[in-house]
Amino acid sequence: MIADPAAILVGIALLSAAMCAVLIVLLRPLLQRYALARPNARSSHKIPTPQGAGIAVVGATLVVGGAFASVMGFAPLLMLFIAVPLLALIGLVDDIRPIPVLPRFVLQGFAVALVVFTAPDDLRLFPIPLALERSLLLIAGLWFVNLVNFMDGLDLMTVAEAVPITVTLVLFGLSAWLPWPATAIAAALGGAMLGFAPFNRPVARVFLGDVGSLPIGLLLGWCLLHLAWQGYVAAALLLPLYYLVDATLTLLRRIARREPFWAAHRTHFYQRATDNGFTVAGVVGEVFVLNIVLAALAGVSIASGSMTIDAILIVTGLAAVAVMLRRFSRPRSGGA
Repeated sequence: MIADPAAILVGIALLSAAMCAVLIVLLRPLLQRYALARPNARSSHKIPTPQGAGIAVVGATLVVGGAFASVMGFAPLLMLFIAVPLLALIGLVDDIRPIPVLPRFVLQGFAVALVVFTAPDDLRLFPIPLALERSLLLIAGLWFVNLVNFMDGLDLMTVAEAVPITVTLVLFGLSAWLPWPATAIAAALGGAMLGFAPFNRPVARVFLGDVGSLPIGLLLGWCLLHLAWQGYVAAALLLPLYYLVDATLTLLRRIARREPFWAAHRTHFYQRATDNGFTVAGVVGEVFVLNIVLAALAGVSIASGSMTIDAILIVTGLAAVAVMLRRFSRPRSGGA
């Protein structure tokens, strides 16, 4: 039993935030020289900006989160701590010299598979054959990793998504709704994102890069999967619902138009919002507030323990997301 878990989790977050901030300060001159993201037609930024701060976010999360999470046993973290650096390495290479789409997806799939197929057999979601369930989780995990990458296209956007999710997961852990290793990792990731935030606020001085967004996707997905394995599937879907809907609808629309859906673009709803007169701060602020609402719905879902209420809450969450997507897809009256 861990004494005063709330104080420990706050300490994890603060330590991770401080470590991340220090690493960014130390790394930024190197990133400025070797990992400069130059604006193009698909970019949301206007000036060359160093990318790769994800190294600091992921590094702080693994070091601080791993140190505290392993108190309850290192086994649940072993494959995660292999898969996350692997995804970071894939992202780092892709940031510097783009990897062709097929090898990139194969390598990402291998990293996700390390986590999914090595999980204990008694961790189940549905009464279907285990091999089928894990295969479906592999596909879902690969999509989640990439959608976090796809949605990392505005200053502070990933902060506005990851911080509400991780804070909510920590609160769930304090209520014994989430295992300690996942709770500690969530606290460390949330803290690291807060340490990154001052450097990424508009106009950003540094970006995460694929080296950050891909492994952050896996870390978030791993925590959410553990929440679902506790029987809270609806809550695990509600927390990232905005990202899930925006990214999935955009993908389906691009496929329907026979566009190269794997290529960079700026047709996500949040990107269209900036083209329609919304400020970056306005878009990110609205996404943050929506995520707070979704977090509250997730908490109600767990507290209710009712499948009927779960269905109502998911419909409510989808409606809230739909309202925001509709706003983002239309020109803003009165200008920016």
